[in-house]
This record gives sequence, C-alpha cells and structure tokens, in this order.
Amino acid sequence: MAPPSLPAALPTSLVGSYAQPDWLIDRERLRHRFPPRVRAQELWRIDPRYLEQAQDDATLLAIRDQERAGLDIITDGEARRESYSNRFATALEGVDIDNPGTALDRSGHPNPVPRVVGPVVRKHPVQVRDVCFLRANTSRPVKVTVPGPFTMSQQAQNDFYDGDGELALAYAGAVHDEIADLFAAGADIVQIDEPYMQARPEKAREFGVAALRRALDGITGTTAVHICFGYAAIIHDRPPAYSFLPELSDAPCDQISIETGQSGIDTAVLETLPGKTIILGVIDLDDESVETPDTIAARIRRALPHKRPDELVAAPDCGMKYLPRDSAYGKLESLVAGAAVVRAESAA
Repeated sequence: MAPPSLPAALPTSLVGSYAQPDWLIDRERLRHRFPPRVRAQELWRIDPRYLEQAQDDATLLAIRDQERAGLDIITDGEARRESYSNRFATALEGVDIDNPGTALDRSGHPNPVPRVVGPVVRKHPVQVRDVCFLRANTSRPVKVTVPGPFTMSQQAQNDFYDGDGELALAYAGAVHDEIADLFAAGADIVQIDEPYMQARPEKAREFGVAALRRALDGITGTTAVHICFGYAAIIHDRPPAYSFLPELSDAPCDQISIETGQSGIDTAVLETLPGKTIILGVIDLDDESVETPDTIAARIRRALPHKRPDELVAAPDCGMKYLPRDSAYGKLESLVAGAAVVRAESAA
C-alpha cells in the first residue's frame, strides 16, 4: 500500500520529541535538570536488560498518539533519548565520555560534556534502527532528528582540535554519514537540530553554516534545520526575535524549523528565508493547558503575509517531552484542527 500523500498546504508534524511515559523515564528528575550532554542512565526506570524493549513500546505509543491525533508526518517521539543530542554525541569515536569535560550551557551554567580527545569519527550508524522501527510501524511520512555539528561543538570540551570551527567540521562529517544512512533506511525527512546557533550567534556566523554545508554535502533527501530559544520547561524568557535566522537562507536545507507559539516573534523575518519551507511552531509549551483550534489558527495566520500555506508545516514549539502526556496529546489534536481551519480558508 502506498503511503498517504501530504496535504498540499499546512501538513502537521512534531518538531521531534513527544511526552515520554512516566514508567519509562523519571520525568520529574528530567524536568529539574538541564538536558544531559553525557549519558544519564540514571533517568531510566527500566532494568537495562529490558530497556530497549520498553523504549520500543514507548515509541509505539508515541506513533499511535500522533496517528490518532491526525499528524501528517510522524516521528518516533525521541522516546529512546535522554536528550535530543547526547545519544548521538556520546556514540562517536574521539570522544571520552568516561572522563567528561565541562562547558557552559546556553544559560551560562557549567555542565558535564563529552571531552574530545581525538579525531571525531562516526564508528557505526547510531539511529538507523530507530528509523527502521519507525518506518515499519507507520505508513505515514516519517521524520528523524540528529544533533547539529555546530551545537555539538558547543556542547563539548575541545582537547584535540585547534579551534571550535575545526571541531564543528569534524562533527559535520559524522552527521553527514549518519544522515545518508538514515535516508537509506527509509526516512522521508531528516532534521538537524541547531539550538546553539540562536544561543551563540557570533560563533554561528563564523562557522555554523559552513558546518551545515559539510553535513549536507551531496545529501539528496528532504532536510530541515531546527533553531530555537531553549526548552520552555527550563528557560522561560523568550526574546522578541531570533539572533540568528536570516543567515540560514544560505544553508543547503529545504526546511527551517522555528518557534512562534511562545515568543510571538515578528514573522516578517520569514521573508529573509526565500525558497525555504518553514516548520512553524505554534503551540505554547510553557503552558500545559490545551489551546483551542482557533488559537492555533490565529498563530498560523501570523505567518501568511510572509509565506504561502504550501510553504508552511504546522508544529509545536520544541520540547514537548516535558509536558504531561494528556496535555501533549490534547495540544496535538488542537494543532491538527487549527491547521485544518487555515487550510480550508486558503482553499476557499
């Protein structure tokens, strides 16, 4: 059976993560710490002998919730991850995870991070099984996320390369190889998560886009880059504008994922990204209450003076994993209904 086709305008999707079950991970402990950069096995509630099976079961729940809510593009909800980045970043050669280093997180606090002690090389595919499992359990288009090379360079202690720029290019090589394998395994969209481009715009201007070019060199599938203000569960203040966004017009990706649900940014900035589809975050994750479809529709309409409906994907802001599961599911239903309202208006 052929997979369902996407609507011509305003398909819906998660950014990446979805609420993980309490029986799988210690969500309270997760919520009251910064996202781990090194492994954090203590977060899992399941005996290591059964953890992969439990993560598979949680992934199935995430897939079915997305399908039941009516999302057009499905992710695995990142149910197997302690954070968006550490599962991939700690699987690479050249990284000492047993003797971590220290780096400042985006709020300025020191955090244990992988310590780079040699050439950064991908030893083996890290997320291919995740994509195969996702592809086998839904007929809808699927998206998978990988941490970006710039962001990983800022979440590491560099004890090997001459500078962060060289480190980012090394990470980009590993990301490139992973992306190629993810598409070969059946991914329809691969998204590179680059939140630190917003947090550290000067360095991002120096070498961030060059690292993305290396990561995407020769890649032919549909690719996205995600940039955000930080998880609402941890960082509550939203700036009025992105510090780094128009620069992504030069990145060789098809889609740019941004947040507007919490920040209320001036969407005129979308005009600086010609030719890019925008994954538009329109769900406020700093508030557990479920928005009405009309509220979602109003947030989508803010982008319409600057992007056509067929240039938009409706999504939450990022960090849905921190929400209670009933809130997360309710917000997905409102997202789908709100997008349908605007889609009908645009077709009228």
